[in-house]
Amino acid sequence: MRYHNITKDDMLNGDGLRVVLWVAGCNHCCRECQNPITWDPNGGLPFTEAEEAEIFAELDKDYISGITFSGGDPLHPSNISAVTAFAKKIREKYPNKTIWLYTGSSWEEICNEKVVQYLDVCVDGEFQKDKADTALRWKGSSNQRVIDVPATLREGKIVLHCNN
Repeated sequence: MRYHNITKDDMLNGDGLRVVLWVAGCNHCCRECQNPITWDPNGGLPFTEAEEAEIFAELDKDYISGITFSGGDPLHPSNISAVTAFAKKIREKYPNKTIWLYTGSSWEEICNEKVVQYLDVCVDGEFQKDKADTALRWKGSSNQRVIDVPATLREGKIVLHCNN
């Protein structure tokens, strides 16, 4: 897996204060994407034990609510296995921290992926410029859904994390 940035003390990409891992690689290539630099799976830098330790140091802080995987697309073929393994490690080491994941894929496309068992929230769907709305919470366009993953898995139907 490769990445472009690790953002600390982020308040825009999930509940509370978070650390965000911006991975490289996306096949969705949404028109007017905010991060087109992250599309190339060979871009950015290699994600190594040093970056993992940097993220763990952030998650060790009581005031950090959790981690958000974004990009790019954390579920791009070049990322999914490493993101799944890392999410599992985070879930085991920090059971009270939340794990959010942004993907251009729909829930229906990814709901059987192993990674979902480690997620608290999944923001699904491609960004659509014609449905863009800056007033929306945690998403860029109205077609995207902010999904409560544990509740969705329990109920067998999509349960939204919030009302918008």
